[in-house]
Amino acid sequence: MSKQKGKQGEAQFNLGAFLTKYSMVIALVAVFILFYFLTGGRLLYAQNMSNLLLQNGYVLVMACGMLLCILTGGNIDLSVGSVICMVGGVAAVLITNKGCNIYLAIVICLALGIAAGIWQGFWIGYMRIPPFITTLGGMFIFRGIGRLVLNSKTVSVQDASFLNIFTAYIKIPGLDTDTRILSPFVVGILAVAFILYSTVSTRANKAKKGYRQNSAVADFGRAALISAALLAYCYLLCQYKGISVMLVWVVVICLIYHFITSKTAFGRYFYAVGGNEKATQLSGINTNKVYFIAYANMGFLAGLCGLLCLARIGSVNGATGTSFEMDAIGSCFIGGASAYGGVGTVPGVIIGALLLGVINMGMSIMGIGDSWQYVVKGGVLLVAVIFDVVSNRKSGK
Repeated sequence: MSKQKGKQGEAQFNLGAFLTKYSMVIALVAVFILFYFLTGGRLLYAQNMSNLLLQNGYVLVMACGMLLCILTGGNIDLSVGSVICMVGGVAAVLITNKGCNIYLAIVICLALGIAAGIWQGFWIGYMRIPPFITTLGGMFIFRGIGRLVLNSKTVSVQDASFLNIFTAYIKIPGLDTDTRILSPFVVGILAVAFILYSTVSTRANKAKKGYRQNSAVADFGRAALISAALLAYCYLLCQYKGISVMLVWVVVICLIYHFITSKTAFGRYFYAVGGNEKATQLSGINTNKVYFIAYANMGFLAGLCGLLCLARIGSVNGATGTSFEMDAIGSCFIGGASAYGGVGTVPGVIIGALLLGVINMGMSIMGIGDSWQYVVKGGVLLVAVIFDVVSNRKSGK
């Protein structure tokens, strides 16, 4: 009888752990279903689903960098929107007004973003100026530089070669024609095959080493759900224009940072600093360098986002990038990153960004103004942070 109670208790504990771990995924599904009905099914139109990731591509890229900053102790970077304006402005002026080679302009702009990150990383990492103050100052400085470069005007870019690097749609000979697009579905099938292989190999390795693991139903059920969602999305891409180059940029960045944070010792340094900086120092890790790299990396990704935004919109002005940092920060916290640091994942960040993206798109389709969108996003962010704080208190952290 006691054994049966023990088993039942374990099942209840696993259910609670499951609901806690996947709370944002459940919220994303619920919000998606809600807006599907509120929009009369228009949310699922192929063009809307294609634009969902494209319109939020800059958020996903920035959020990968913001996650590293948050991991170091709940720190944030308030300057990324201004860096986007500055980098986008420099790129537009170089290409349109100066006739600069597009590849040279891209290199210069990425270097400019890195320089902005290094500037802030130095003060934060080595001089120990609080990140909030440093990046708040950077927000004003870089925004001002961007407006000076633009001369308070809107500068557009019409160079097809530059735009195609970030916004073109990929067509694979033999699979895609003017009337038929199959490449997204083929890519989806390959991705599903990799997911299933990864699930099988991971379980085999854990079993071989004697590690504790989830049940086969849980692991393969999760893989099946992810695969089904991926194939459905790829099917919708086939109904529109196919795979965008910008989508490739976003996926590659997310995969790289997921690998860094989950598979490398260097990635674990950020978690260690956020978990206990003093113990991390005593273990021989240079915490100053960790802070420096986090913000230098954020500058690089903000520079890349400046190019992505310029290519997608086709122009830049002094207001470009305003409040973008809030979208990135919100995606991280909504996706499970802890306000205290040391906790957070790239997949979680993706879920958070998609949740905000679905809310924005759903409300836009319904014709709801920006003001209410800000109210809803703020409420969602507040609920996510409250959930994190309450969970930490209950667990004694």
